[in-house]
Amino acid sequence: MRTLELDTGRREEFLDITEQVEQAVRELGLEQGAVLLHVPHTTAAVTINEGYDPAVAADVLGVLRRLAPVDEGYAHQEGNSDSHVKTLLTGSSQLVPVADGRPALGRWQRIFFCEFDGPRRRQVWVSAL
Repeated sequence: MRTLELDTGRREEFLDITEQVEQAVRELGLEQGAVLLHVPHTTAAVTINEGYDPAVAADVLGVLRRLAPVDEGYAHQEGNSDSHVKTLLTGSSQLVPVADGRPALGRWQRIFFCEFDGPRRRQVWVSAL
């Protein structure tokens, strides 16, 4: 397993971690198979989506904000219940196929770490399968 260490700069943001995942796959020596990406946090997630146009990430964050607004009157008193809901909607893990020693992604796909309660120091675990 490899651990990616990330520092986020805003309360909510999508960080493109595709190159870090590619490096982790190389370090794991995996040529064919898959890697499991797992975020060990309850207010952050990992997803795969379009990386060519940054407006896509902004649009997705906008929808998530509408689905889980910050000030919705949640029972959880830490002030980050919306972050937990956004994580539930996006997911804490992704299974990524590996071919020829690289993540096998579609033409426009990139891997994103999703921060919903930053800024923080975060991790993504990369495990070969």
